[in-house]
Amino acid sequence: MNILVLNPGSSTLKFALYQIPDSSKASITTDSATVLASGIIEPIGKPQSELRLSVAKRTPVIERVDAATPEQAVEHIIRRVISFAGEYSKTSTVIDAVGCRVVHGGAKLVEPIIVTDSVLEELRGLKDLAPLHIPADVAVLERVQQSLPGISVVAVFDTAFHQTLPKVASSYALPVKLYARYGLRRYGFHGISHANVSRQLIERLGRGAKGTKIITCHLGSGASVCAIRDGKSIDTSMGLTPMEGLVMGTRSGDVDPGLVLYLIRTAGMTADEVDDLLNNQSGLLGLSGTSSDLRDLEQAAHKKDKLAELALEIFAYRSCKYIGAYAAALEGLDAIAFTGGIGEHSASMRSRICRRLKFLGIHLEDEINQAADGRTAMKISREDDVTQIWVIPTDEEREIAWSTYRHLGIH
Repeated sequence: MNILVLNPGSSTLKFALYQIPDSSKASITTDSATVLASGIIEPIGKPQSELRLSVAKRTPVIERVDAATPEQAVEHIIRRVISFAGEYSKTSTVIDAVGCRVVHGGAKLVEPIIVTDSVLEELRGLKDLAPLHIPADVAVLERVQQSLPGISVVAVFDTAFHQTLPKVASSYALPVKLYARYGLRRYGFHGISHANVSRQLIERLGRGAKGTKIITCHLGSGASVCAIRDGKSIDTSMGLTPMEGLVMGTRSGDVDPGLVLYLIRTAGMTADEVDDLLNNQSGLLGLSGTSSDLRDLEQAAHKKDKLAELALEIFAYRSCKYIGAYAAALEGLDAIAFTGGIGEHSASMRSRICRRLKFLGIHLEDEINQAADGRTAMKISREDDVTQIWVIPTDEEREIAWSTYRHLGIH
């Protein structure tokens, strides 16, 4: 069975085509899937975008495409995947099903589901909870349905992994009737990544999920931390929307709710202006005044740019605070995993975060930390440390393929 995975971001569209063996094989796991093709289109919404495509046993393709909208990006991907992967596929069809990441499922969509008109309508109603992502997610789903009629399209939700949060972690201290009416609770995000990385980490701990206490840190332009006990999420830093929690590329993370009221009442800003401020103008970009890209800020800090240095320290400090809090929530800690663009590739940021965690018995092996580049899973803590530290590359696309496969009842 061939499953096309689509992973939309606010300005990117990642994709991968997986081939999963015959379902009669009882030993099928997430690792059983073979990648036939994978790639990305970015940036979406600009006059010219770049499509990068890797196909098994072929030279990677890089080309310029018109992808001013998510719909155009989907068309390019479907056409290229069918063209390049068709002759390599061992089945009669190139695409048997499609699995698509959707950032928010709200209170009703809590597990993978086949996309229907009613599902799309439910998603449109969640736009205000994830304004940078939901419109693109819906556009991608609609275009896939149009382009591949008769093929099952499964939505896999980033919020689903966090449905196990206990009420003590998911509840805001608001009147109960507001939750009943508007669904005002902490949902959490990056669940597909946290699920994938936590599974990889538990396998490396070598004793099964039961009894494990781990923290996964998905650090990138969007960033979140997750506390996981017995393989299940019990707390996470993002909340009702992806704005809560850590400092991010352009998102503020935690702020005093009174700050929002102050900006509206005293500074004269509208709700839309505050939304734009906190989602698009804050975070590393707002702190540094120059860039939302941590790589740029690390270079600037090396050249003694004080604002860049402060932005990096605040990012590390906020991450450290959440790790410490979740070690308390878990009542102990076996391991921490760093993943995401920053978590996998910035040895410097990992060092900034971990140097504040020595009270937990954590010590990085500097040379190993510098060598860890996110290509493969690597333990970067000392051998005798009680709490292990790992760098583990996330594989959201594989996780989506596996969730799609299971939902369709093949396994």
